[in-house]
Amino acid sequence: MSELVALLLGGLVLAVGTYAMRAGGGAIGDLLQPYPRLQLAVEDSAVLILASVMATSALTDGQAYAGWARPAGVALSGLLAWRGVPLPIVLLVAAGATAGLRALGVA
Repeated sequence: MSELVALLLGGLVLAVGTYAMRAGGGAIGDLLQPYPRLQLAVEDSAVLILASVMATSALTDGQAYAGWARPAGVALSGLLAWRGVPLPIVLLVAAGATAGLRALGVA
């Protein structure tokens, strides 16, 4: 299977899954209402998925380690977001910190 076909199939599966989540979201929420522990686990799983995507994107560049600058920028953005700083400022500060570290030679 060529890379293009694999990429298109992956995009198609992701699109179908996203549409199914949107279409069934209300019904799933109603079904989970009598089970608060399961509802909490589903909410936590969404956070875990986002955290794993963030960690993978922050720590790797292809097959190799991304270096220290990118994880430092991501950590700074997480700290600023946790402190309630507005998102545009978080993004600008994180990008500036990452670029500054790279300019100083921190890979």
